[in-house]
Formats: sequence, C-alpha cells, structure tokens
Amino acid sequence: MNKVITIGREFGSGGREVGKRLAEKLGYAYYDKEIIQEISKRTNLATEYVKQIIENRPIVYYPITIGTTLHSSYNDVMIENHTSIMSELSNILVEMAEKSNCVIVGRCADYLLKDYNPLRIFVYGNMEEKIARCRKKAPANEKLTEKQLIKLMKQIDKNRARYYQDVTCCKWGCKSNYDLAINTSSIDIKAACDMIVALVEKD
Repeated sequence: MNKVITIGREFGSGGREVGKRLAEKLGYAYYDKEIIQEISKRTNLATEYVKQIIENRPIVYYPITIGTTLHSSYNDVMIENHTSIMSELSNILVEMAEKSNCVIVGRCADYLLKDYNPLRIFVYGNMEEKIARCRKKAPANEKLTEKQLIKLMKQIDKNRARYYQDVTCCKWGCKSNYDLAINTSSIDIKAACDMIVALVEKD
C-alpha cells in the first residue's frame, strides 16, 4: 500500500508550505488545488462553485454549471450537486492514494482515506504569526486592515470546521483525529518537515 500524508491546517499557519516541503523531500506526489480542478472537470460544475462546496459552503449567487441550464428546483439541484461533488472527491482521493505515495492538503482526506492509514497532520499557530504570514504572501494591492484580516481568517477556519464536521462527524483540529500536530509559531517549518521526513523514512 502506498504511503499517504494528509495535512489539515488553520488559515495562515503554513500548512500548504508544510505539504509542499514534505512532498519535495520525500519525492511524493502533492495534491491541493488540482483536486478542485479535477472535480470541476468531472462534474461540469464551475471551479469556484466546487471550491466553495469543498472548502466552505455553496455561494448561492455564483453560476453553478458551465454551459448548462437548470430545469429542476434550486434545492434539488443543490442536493444533486453536493452529492456529485462528494462522490467525485472520494473517488479522486482514492485514485491518488492508489496511484503513488502522496501528500494531500485539506479536503477531509484524513477521514475519506482512513482505510489507507494516512499520517494525519494538523498545522496551527498563534494569530500574530498567522497574520504576519498572510501579510507576507498577500497581493500588493490588498488593503485589509488587521481587524478585517482577523475576521476573514476566523471565518475561513469556521467554515472549514463546519464542513469537516458535516463530512466526518468529528471535530476539526481535535488532537484525537490526528497523529501529529505542528505549531508553526513555535517550530520552524523546515525543521518540522525534517523531523516528519525522518519519521516517515524510519517507518
């Protein structure tokens, strides 16, 4: 069976960086946004719509389909789309796990791939450090105040937590749902990745 590492993360904690570094150091495949794009391709649903379903919740005013017309009631379509997205998400994750060793960021992969016994990692940090990381990576034209940024970060994490609980019936970020939790405010990401690599290679 291939080795699978899943990364859950608070917004701004550096979870994607952890995932990318681990994949590079271990020579594993890395999956993140590609999952959304593949679901969109298979379901013929707009990429942004799929992203909102997977990461947060559906946006009612965003075009749901690409080049199609709605003929049934909105609620029926929403249920059908959500079912289709979740089915394809599960299928795609399994295909990735079957294909090769891999690192997967988010998407409830820790739960949906539980039969593959993944190394489940959760990345978190304190607000001050997360704000600094977000500021560093923000577009040059972003004009959010610190108060606005904090509100946005908290909302994103709230949405992730709600969706994770809906899918898994488990609490997002709870230590019992993960094998390893990394506080990137206390541990350097490069050092943390070196330790994880050593752990994986020892297994």
